[in-house]
Amino acid sequence: MGKVATVFKVYMENGKEDAIIKSIKDNLKPNALQAEEIAFGIKVLKVMFVHEDEEGSTAFEEKLRKVPDVTEVEIDSESLL
Repeated sequence: MGKVATVFKVYMENGKEDAIIKSIKDNLKPNALQAEEIAFGIKVLKVMFVHEDEEGSTAFEEKLRKVPDVTEVEIDSESLL
């Protein structure tokens, strides 16, 4: 099979953005990470991982959910590369 790019939306506690970004970058090594404002100061992180199709995205989702102060994780997009 091929490689897949999966982008997750990571919702978090207000005011915890810097700590969560550091934790994700240091521990999970994403291919890309950016903060996006969704409404009146509420931010969501978009985190992308590139992985083999056989691996699936469930493991990444579970790891993101375990990051302290993360309140919700959902898949934003997934595509073959």
